[in-house]
Amino acid sequence: MSHSSYFNQDCRSCPRLADFLDDVKQKHPDYHARPVAPFGDPQAKLLIVGLAPGMHGANASGRPFTGDYAGLLLYQALYDFGFSNQLQSTSLTDGLQLTNARITNAVKCLPPQNKPTGDEIKQCNPYLAKELETLPEKSVILALGNIAHQAVLRAYGLKATAAKFGHHKFYDLPDGNKLVSSYHCSRYNVQTKRLSMEMLAAVFADIRGLLAG
Repeated sequence: MSHSSYFNQDCRSCPRLADFLDDVKQKHPDYHARPVAPFGDPQAKLLIVGLAPGMHGANASGRPFTGDYAGLLLYQALYDFGFSNQLQSTSLTDGLQLTNARITNAVKCLPPQNKPTGDEIKQCNPYLAKELETLPEKSVILALGNIAHQAVLRAYGLKATAAKFGHHKFYDLPDGNKLVSSYHCSRYNVQTKRLSMEMLAAVFADIRGLLAG
């Protein structure tokens, strides 16, 4: 399935984000600086949901978690657990392919200070909801961070209180899919030791088990 049903490269529904991207494109003409498309296997049973593109990462490269610190742990875990053919993700042309995994974001555009507003998260949520509808039965959704976790609940029409965010927590979703939440693999979380490679690997080991089961 093409992602045209759940992604729009030309979306300008959030004026603040659209204007910000215009400014970024002027300062960095070689940057992607547009909504960032989901990346990976269209038939994937593992959907990883991040927060939003990073300024010099996905916003520059045009691929989620590519070219910045936040991608280091994530792509290593994907490689270690057999979802990826390469350890690192550096650019759109690096030959990286994901198998049975896809990465998307709760907000598809780079927000100023990496902080989307509540309205922007809501505005972008129907795209995530549409993408979740394309998942095969018994899929696993890995939410990186509380905003992604809340966005998945919203996309399912669930209350924010339906499942409390926590690291390495599992929730049964109404359609038989599972939501797994993890601390975000941001530079800040890694440097403050909130999240380590071992902690993320433990989450992926359980996801592997769920998908095998």
